[in-house]
Amino acid sequence: MEVQETRVQTDRVLTIPNLLSMARLAGVPVFLWLILWPKFGGPNADGWAILVLMFSGVSDYLDGKLARRWGQISRLGQILDPAADRLYVLSTLLGLTWREILPWWVTAILLAREVFIAGLLPVLAKYGYGPLNVSFLGKAATFNLMYAFPLLLIGAGDSWIATPALVVSWAFIWWGTTLYWWSAILYAIQVRQIAKGRVAAA
Repeated sequence: MEVQETRVQTDRVLTIPNLLSMARLAGVPVFLWLILWPKFGGPNADGWAILVLMFSGVSDYLDGKLARRWGQISRLGQILDPAADRLYVLSTLLGLTWREILPWWVTAILLAREVFIAGLLPVLAKYGYGPLNVSFLGKAATFNLMYAFPLLLIGAGDSWIATPALVVSWAFIWWGTTLYWWSAILYAIQVRQIAKGRVAAA
């Protein structure tokens, strides 16, 4: 049985939580442009890129909290929220790897998790399910990574705060990556249980 916090409560589209998720999605190309601008001869805009990432993190926290508090959990919101999370993670990985701020092997580990999850979706579809709701562990992983990336950008600079920011960012990256894969394994277990239940009921 679905718990109250995750059950769809409204079919409204224009709610504050949904608008926050839409704003986060709109910020993805803006962030990519800001982070990659120096690679194409433009001035360094890392400060603005950090602000976009900070907005993403704050809005990610607020849209879920407000949706639960105001009874505005919607099916659209359940689609927009994880979509925005994944696009921000993917765009940040692309931008930071292209800028050679994030090592390619870290990007490969995180992208492999996305491929792993994508490989489970056909199994869910086979049994009449769409993507499962985002778990608390998955959200915690995303929060860790979204805290890590702005700090990693700060750490790439030459200010007095660069070194401590770099140390803290890597702590968040390792913890976030661990949680990211842990949540994927739990997701796979859920998919397996669904498949076994459907086969047993057949």
